Amino acid sequence: MIKNDLFLKALQGKVVERPPVWMMRQAGRYLPEFMQIKAKYDFFTRCQTPELASEITVQPIRRYNMDAAILFSDILVIPQAMNIDVEMKTGVGPWLPEPIRDVRDLDRVIVPNIEETLGYVMEAIAMTKEKLNDEIPLIGFAGSPWTILCYCVEGQGSKNFALAKEFCFTQADAAHQLLQKITDTTIAYLKEKVKAGVNAVQVFDSWGGMLSPTDYQEFSWKYIQQIIDALKDETHVIAFGKGCWFALDTMAKSGASALGVDWTCSPRNARYLTGGNITLQGNFDPSRLFSPPDEIKKMVKQMIDEFGKDRYIVNLGHGILPTVPVKNAAAFIEAVKEYKA
Repeated sequence: MIKNDLFLKALQGKVVERPPVWMMRQAGRYLPEFMQIKAKYDFFTRCQTPELASEITVQPIRRYNMDAAILFSDILVIPQAMNIDVEMKTGVGPWLPEPIRDVRDLDRVIVPNIEETLGYVMEAIAMTKEKLNDEIPLIGFAGSPWTILCYCVEGQGSKNFALAKEFCFTQADAAHQLLQKITDTTIAYLKEKVKAGVNAVQVFDSWGGMLSPTDYQEFSWKYIQQIIDALKDETHVIAFGKGCWFALDTMAKSGASALGVDWTCSPRNARYLTGGNITLQGNFDPSRLFSPPDEIKKMVKQMIDEFGKDRYIVNLGHGILPTVPVKNAAAFIEAVKEYKA
């Protein structure tokens, strides 16, 4: 039994004394203890070494005692497992030396054996569960098929993912083949994570907002829906589409336990668009963590008041930024723990 089950209660829609809190990318670059590990090991070594991944996962919990931990990993371990090379280049970020640009490139893309290719993630989960000792839940995650496709086709990050969109709009059959392979791999991967012991999973659609509402349904949401359908009877699924407020009404009917919301959608609109019957997560602007701690606390209280304490998980509207002061992140967490309606 998980001792602090606030997060799980919120996912179940139960009444809570206060909403739970965690932060996207909470295990990472804003923490001095993380930077010490980063100085010794490159990015994918950190992801692929269970001892390092589990240690990085619990670092923010030791410091701030959030209500949930999220496993340290990366969404791009999926294409790596699918026989697509992914590197992390200094000053560039993700770099795929041989991007997918036409249907012939799909011949080398596999739906892998998860145990063989991503077994190190399951080992990291086992080690992390041992460290957490059932104090709080552990979240596993994956990128949405569309977001993974964006990197696979573009070959790196982008402001508009124009090459990825061109690929979808000029070679739709090839795009759907790639999206289905990513979806099948993601479902198998998340199911293994659940078997390994995670208590919930989150699907990150970081680049969903790049698509029009019509194209979003075609090239992103229908694949996320497959993932939700495959996982919802086994665990709680949180769907988070950055910039995808236009799809919240569809998402609310998906069978997901919760929906993430970014800071461009007000709590009132998010509740209205989702019908008020599903748990929401978010949506503090990560840049607002640069505000003075007292101001952060006031804004967090106002945010909780606007969402309501039930069916709500306090979080950022995207990942925490690497230059946020440690004391400001602390103010964010403290404000939730001190909350009284």
